[in-house]
Amino acid sequence: MRDLYIYGAGGFGRETAWLVERVNQTEPQWDLKGFLDDEESLWGTREDGYEILGGAEFLKTRRDAWVVCAVGSAKIRKKIIENLEGIRFATLIDPAVIKSGRVSVGEGTILCGGTILTVDVSVGKHCIVNLDCTIGHDVILKDFVTLYPGVHVSGHTEIGECCEIGTGTQIIQGKRIGKESVVGAGAVVIRDIPEGCTAVGNPAKPVKYCSSKKLVTDHEKTV
Repeated sequence: MRDLYIYGAGGFGRETAWLVERVNQTEPQWDLKGFLDDEESLWGTREDGYEILGGAEFLKTRRDAWVVCAVGSAKIRKKIIENLEGIRFATLIDPAVIKSGRVSVGEGTILCGGTILTVDVSVGKHCIVNLDCTIGHDVILKDFVTLYPGVHVSGHTEIGECCEIGTGTQIIQGKRIGKESVVGAGAVVIRDIPEGCTAVGNPAKPVKYCSSKKLVTDHEKTV
C-alpha cells in the first residue's frame, strides 16, 4: 500500500476519496492519509472521515508520498502542481472505467466511473475526466484538461491544455478546442473553438475572450 494525499478538500476531492476506496475494494493499492488544501481555516478539520492536514508545506517532510490534485479548475490545478517539487503523482482510474489497451493516460490524471475511452486515445497529465464521459477514437486531451460529467467527445478531436468542458457538452468529430478555453454546460461543438475564450450554446460560439490584461467580450471588441 502506498501513502496517498488528495490535494483539494472540496466536493470533487471527496468524490476522489470515494474513487480511491473503490479502487482498494478491487485491489488494495492506496493508503489514503487525508486531504491537503490551501485554505488554512480548514486545517485540522475532517471531510468524510479524512483529516485536512495542511497545504503544500506539509509535503516537504513526506517525499515518499503520492499526491493527486482534485481541483476542478484547470488553471488552478496547473498552478498547484507547478508549485509541488519532487512529488510523485498518482494516476487514479475507477474500476468502472471501460477502456481499450490502446489508451495512454498521463500521471496525475483522474478517470471517474462510467467513462468509456475507445481506441488510440491520448489523455495528458493531470487531467480530470468526470463521471459518464465518452471519448472516441484518436482523441487527444492535452495536459490539465477538465471534462465535467457527461461530456461526449467524438473521434479525431483535440482539446488543448487547461481547457474546461462543461457538463453535458457534445463535441462532433474532428474538432479542435484551443488551449485555456472554457465550453459551457450543454454546448454542442460543431466547429473549432479558438484558444483563450468562453464558448456557449448550440452550436457553441465564443462569447468572451481572455487577454493578458482583462476579459474582452465580443461587444467590447466592436466598440
